[in-house]
Amino acid sequence: MNRPRGTTWRRTATIAVVVVCVGYAPIAMTELWPYAHRGAPALGEWLLRRAVSPRYVADALATRIGPYGRSLAAMVFHSVLGGVLMLLGPAQLLSAIRRRIRLHRVLGVVYALTVYASMAGAALYLARTAPRDAFSGPAFWIVLATLLVGTVLSVTFGILAAVGAFPDLHQRWMLLCYAYLMSAPLLRLEWGALPVILPGLSMEDVNRVAIMHLGAVVTFGALLASRTMDKRDTAPGVRGTWVPMPVLAVAQVAGATGLVWIAKSSLGWGATGFRLLVAYLVPFAGAYVTMFVCQRRAGRAGRSWAREEWRLHLAALCLAPPFSAAAALLFEHFTGLDPRTALTASVAIGCGMLAFTATAIVSLRVMFGREQRKRERLTAATPCPEPERDPERDPHQNPERDPERDRTPVN
Repeated sequence: MNRPRGTTWRRTATIAVVVVCVGYAPIAMTELWPYAHRGAPALGEWLLRRAVSPRYVADALATRIGPYGRSLAAMVFHSVLGGVLMLLGPAQLLSAIRRRIRLHRVLGVVYALTVYASMAGAALYLARTAPRDAFSGPAFWIVLATLLVGTVLSVTFGILAAVGAFPDLHQRWMLLCYAYLMSAPLLRLEWGALPVILPGLSMEDVNRVAIMHLGAVVTFGALLASRTMDKRDTAPGVRGTWVPMPVLAVAQVAGATGLVWIAKSSLGWGATGFRLLVAYLVPFAGAYVTMFVCQRRAGRAGRSWAREEWRLHLAALCLAPPFSAAAALLFEHFTGLDPRTALTASVAIGCGMLAFTATAIVSLRVMFGREQRKRERLTAATPCPEPERDPERDPHQNPERDPERDRTPVN
């Protein structure tokens, strides 16, 4: 008996995520041990030396001794707990899929506490490290800080949604939180893959290429997972759309304008700018086409809730380029960054921040719909009061008064 195509795809994606997370866990846990004890085993470094070259790894890590040394305990704490999160994430996902509610809740508490503790270590490192001393420079520091804030806020909103009995919103926020965490193993994969595709790049160059699209990739993955797990055609109380076609058209025009500005600026930097631009545009185009097609298919099939969520995220994706263009100007004028670094940083955080905003708007959409439905139920349950009778006009209330007697005779 053949499995449905959608089921096969979901199982393949789930297995891939589990394999990547479980495989990355020991790499994350041992990544910083050599900085604390010379000669300590580091699985990720060992694999990278053999996948690329020892010189590639040595050149990349030679400049990390000083910055990591100033907050080594916090970094080790962060990386070890990061490895734990890589194991807790698949456990949470599988317990939710199999509906092991009690186990899911217990693991959820452990997961949330681990996220807060791990991000506290990362925050301490960022606070003690100047942006210019971060790996790959200020743009990478800005991306790390944005990821930290997004991860903490996502898990916090996920907890609030669970407490407020919004399981669908809880699911979306926790998927987004884990998507942000998945940027770490995906970056390590690019450390090994990009030097093969683009020979001669240093690890710092690989980082600059990777951050141009990792935000779009991980948040798009969270959206796909959310839509795959939510099979409802409609949501309670949600009617119509907050993104009618004129609004979506305006967002697309704004997005095209922002993309033209980003492309024009990037192409002025020669081969480096072209490489960064391609790294940004290819995943962006893939996400755009997928969202556009899915929202149209959902609309034609009468699946109004799926169409609404796809449209909200599509509008957010279209607004990411103008947001990045504006942020680049702000970074350049108020933080003293050079134009190239300012644009790289703003593009790197644009898709991730707008995806977070879209998830927040989806949450408001769901909560507003349920509140609207509650009001409709209360209105339907409230009996209509009988109209008050005027004793002067009602003969049953005032039998002494006869309406026939007061009627004006007609000549």
